[in-house]
Amino acid sequence: MSTFIIAEAGVNHNGNIELAKKLVDMAIECGANAVKFQTFKAYECVGVFAEKAQYQNENMPINERQFDMISKLELPFEQFVEIKKYCDKKGIIFISTPDGVESLDFLISLDVPLIKAGSTEVTNLDFLKSIGETGKPIILSTGMSTLGEVEKALDAIYSTGNKNVRIMHCTTDYPTSIEDVNIKAMITMKNAFRVSVGFSDHTLGFEAAISAVSLGAEFIEKHITLDRNMEGPDHKASMPPVEFKEYVKHIRNTEKLLGDGIKKPTEREKIIMKDVRRSIVAAFDLKKGTMLEKNMLSYKRPGNGIKPEFTDLIIGRELKRDLSKDEVISWVDV
Repeated sequence: MSTFIIAEAGVNHNGNIELAKKLVDMAIECGANAVKFQTFKAYECVGVFAEKAQYQNENMPINERQFDMISKLELPFEQFVEIKKYCDKKGIIFISTPDGVESLDFLISLDVPLIKAGSTEVTNLDFLKSIGETGKPIILSTGMSTLGEVEKALDAIYSTGNKNVRIMHCTTDYPTSIEDVNIKAMITMKNAFRVSVGFSDHTLGFEAAISAVSLGAEFIEKHITLDRNMEGPDHKASMPPVEFKEYVKHIRNTEKLLGDGIKKPTEREKIIMKDVRRSIVAAFDLKKGTMLEKNMLSYKRPGNGIKPEFTDLIIGRELKRDLSKDEVISWVDV
């Protein structure tokens, strides 16, 4: 099964619709299946007294409160209408994360294919119920969460009758250090809740995605940016075009490496097999009419004769022609 790759544009448009469209173009050029944004009204999700998170201060060291920073990254709803139409025209799936009921209702009006619930909503059970009540498929991100919190979040969504939920493992830190990724937690959640799982990758490299796909991630999300040096809280943990294109390539190559799980020789191995496998050969010169005994036989390349596993079937049979040492024995010879 092909991994569903989500290019997370997030707020890396910096509140500019033209930059948003360029991120859509980038996602398409790099081979992503979908591009995801964040749809919000700052007043819906951030209080005016909220301080910036640690990573936000590190990535955007401007003396301002979180509300002011978020407000500058907000796109009007009408511009998301335009972005959705742009995605439809370009042939890429549009997804967005709502940060409140107003934003959720708007996204439903756009007929989005699914709703992505961000990690910040795991304990916001009433909002999760609102998402569940839409009847849309849901991807629930689980950064900062314990297994018990994820269980409560799922119970809240399931209580609405909506069981179409997938879980995304992630670490809410931008960028995430390798030792904090803990991809095995994705498997823990898969086994505990018997749901499809994916991985939201906030690391700077390729290894985490390769590991996640190898362990069964059905979808991968990665932040993208036009330039890591742009101003904004998420750019430094995002991938610019050249890297993201390689990122997608690594995921697709990993899928090829994993294969279908059926143990069988490849077409090329079938060709190679006759030259490198062993056949039953004459251990020394043998005369026509000889009754074959085990000590008269040896096992050597090439592999185009009788397989060694059939030794017992030719012992005691009469040789129909003379054989030289190392000559391959075939069924017509006995």
